[in-house]
Amino acid sequence: MVKAVVGANWGDEGKGKITDMLAEKADIIVRFQGGANAGHTIINNYGKFALHTLPSGVFYHHTTSVIGNGVALDIPVLFNEIQSVIEQGVPAPKILVSDRAQIVMSYHKDFDAYEEERLGGKSFGSTKSGIAPFYSDKYAKVGFQVSELFDDELLREKVVRVAELKNVLLKHLYHKPAIDPDELYDELQEYKKMVEPYVCDVSLFLDKAIGEGREILLEGQLGSLKDPDHGIYPMVTSSSTLAAYGAIGAGIPPYEIKKIITVCKAYSSAVGAGAFVSEIFGEEADELRRRGGDGGEFGATTGRPRRMGWFDCVASKYGCRMQGTTDVAFTVLDVLGYLDEIPVCVGYEINGEVTTDFPSTHLLEKAKPVLETLPGWKCDIRGIKEYGKLPENCRRYIEFIERQIGYPITMVSNGPGREDIIYK
Repeated sequence: MVKAVVGANWGDEGKGKITDMLAEKADIIVRFQGGANAGHTIINNYGKFALHTLPSGVFYHHTTSVIGNGVALDIPVLFNEIQSVIEQGVPAPKILVSDRAQIVMSYHKDFDAYEEERLGGKSFGSTKSGIAPFYSDKYAKVGFQVSELFDDELLREKVVRVAELKNVLLKHLYHKPAIDPDELYDELQEYKKMVEPYVCDVSLFLDKAIGEGREILLEGQLGSLKDPDHGIYPMVTSSSTLAAYGAIGAGIPPYEIKKIITVCKAYSSAVGAGAFVSEIFGEEADELRRRGGDGGEFGATTGRPRRMGWFDCVASKYGCRMQGTTDVAFTVLDVLGYLDEIPVCVGYEINGEVTTDFPSTHLLEKAKPVLETLPGWKCDIRGIKEYGKLPENCRRYIEFIERQIGYPITMVSNGPGREDIIYK
């Protein structure tokens, strides 16, 4: 059976923990899109990890971790990540990398940084991991695919062609040093050495696994609102963050994805620029950020303080709909235990009218939150294992949100550890 674990909102919903937890019963975990620009924070019996490329199931010796063709593959990052988990006492993970995955080159990161610098105050708040230049090249068909590393003649010709193209921009738009084709070729040879042991025809491997009835988890990065088609364009990422793309990014039939677990936070947070209707500021935001996540709400990749807000029913209902949600995993609920009252955004007021449907970006910029306040439960809920044992106001909060979004909350996370989970 194939299940997808995806995000309902802006990312940072706690997908890593949910994947790590579900991976206990899985055989294969597949990353299907995105690159090292976002991280998953995981806390388990080996310690605390911030993974950027490796799927969150690498901590179990029975799983195979797969980098799908849809991933922006930063080979040195993957290589260093494998070394670092082994150094922290994790048994050497079984890893496969799709021969159709495309490679993030060092110049992609340079172009990312140069473009943010050029845009100045109008920048997209990129993590400078090379993601937008990488995907631009992939679709402009001037990227390097893993399989091409094994064709020397093609590679020697292509580095010249690519350097020629890039150097026009470097010289005339960015006024930066040119790319040397020989250095580019050497960089690719280094990558070949690192990645060679893991290369595989992933879609063939997954086809066989599905035929054998294996449990497969697809792990997404970021969330619905960062999708380039259905998100808060242009403040989005460059690859589709939706479960539907899991079929493409892994190379499996769409009808094989039977369960879509959409992860929703009990409040809102976002890294990077863009419309965020339920955002809060000042001391109120600082306190939620301090108490949030594990050790506070700071980006797993950038360390940037996350923007904070109350739970947004409008954005989450839309996010769940776009994912095709079968189950909602509701995370970091324990964080809200300090509040007397908990505001929830239940609608958007746009040009004097209230809507509960998520609009396109130009209207979103005008939206003001319509808030409803629920009573808090004023106690620590960590350690509770049964839904019925949660405080009444806590259950009311969960059930209120469930009614508002219209999708079943089947898992409630009440702490950072693998075992901090309540099945509803």
